[in-house]
Amino acid sequence: MLDQEHAAGPRTPGTATRGETVPTVPPAATPARRPAADVTALLERGRTLATPVLRAAVDRLAPPMDTVAAYHFGWIDAAGNPADGDGGKAVRPALAVLSAEVTGAAPEVGVPGAVAVELVHNFSLLHDDLMDGDEQRRHRDTVWKVHGPAQAILVGDALFALANEVLLELGTVEAGRATRRLTAASRALIDGQAQDISYEHRERVSVEECLEMEGNKTGALLACASSIGAVLGGADDATADALERYGYHLGLAFQAVDDLLGIWGDPVATGKQTWSDLRQRKKSLPVVAALAAGGPASEQLGEILTADAKSSDFANFSEEEFAARAALIEQAGGREWTAEEARRQHTVAVEALDTVDMPDPVRESFTALADFVVVRKR
Repeated sequence: MLDQEHAAGPRTPGTATRGETVPTVPPAATPARRPAADVTALLERGRTLATPVLRAAVDRLAPPMDTVAAYHFGWIDAAGNPADGDGGKAVRPALAVLSAEVTGAAPEVGVPGAVAVELVHNFSLLHDDLMDGDEQRRHRDTVWKVHGPAQAILVGDALFALANEVLLELGTVEAGRATRRLTAASRALIDGQAQDISYEHRERVSVEECLEMEGNKTGALLACASSIGAVLGGADDATADALERYGYHLGLAFQAVDDLLGIWGDPVATGKQTWSDLRQRKKSLPVVAALAAGGPASEQLGEILTADAKSSDFANFSEEEFAARAALIEQAGGREWTAEEARRQHTVAVEALDTVDMPDPVRESFTALADFVVVRKR
């Protein structure tokens, strides 16, 4: 299974130059590594292959869970009318069907894995939105806001169960191996969410702790997505493990970009409130790195966040107050450090592919998806 140690280890954050503007999203890999693969086509292929099977799985749910799940996936609106909602980036399905091609199998071989991973991912979103109090996802009210907390919990549980059904009903040895990897990734994901919640109530979290949490919460499932199609195609454990290393470090890059967008992202693109992560007191990478950096801005930020944790008026803070906190994070170097960490994790992810024998177009597609992760705006 996946070795979740960081290849080079986290680096100590430094202090950014005063007044320096750091891009919200880090630049892509160097031009020498940029492939010609069409990322839009890869994402659309994964979505097109997986969606019919995903919808068929959701249709198995008892009412009203089937309707609630359909709303969550964007297939219907709150009134039950057909909708063409934003179903997310579809990175995981793209990776799952692509990984099947590592073994020489058709991309369709990876579809049950793609669907299973999407079901687990959306189980986590339903529960996370409720636990975090998020009222918007993909520019729409979240399930708990529309249908209530009980339905968000029940539908999330049902999607988790369906994920295992979709794989196990294949009845093959490869399906059993894939299910074991999916359940291990699911447990890590849940561990990461528990860590994330506990960190919200602590004054300080180390960079190492934050990376461990994000590796569990995001890296583990992307690792599974990157290998599950290959496992279904008969890949040996060494190949699957290497693909998981790619996905795990890609997940860390993905989450680092998410953390940047959670503070500095455009609400029109992200579908979330301005300063979203600051409003939730999240100990995300930019915050943790800024607090670890030392220096005047870091110390001032620490004092303010400590006072925020004790404030009874935090929910009523103005835009200016959140903007001031974001500015201190940037001044202390948290934004720049996180952007660099996203680039570093991207590099480690792509290098993990070097140990896997695969067709060149498949390798180029994996690299293109990695590049996409670190230049996205939502």
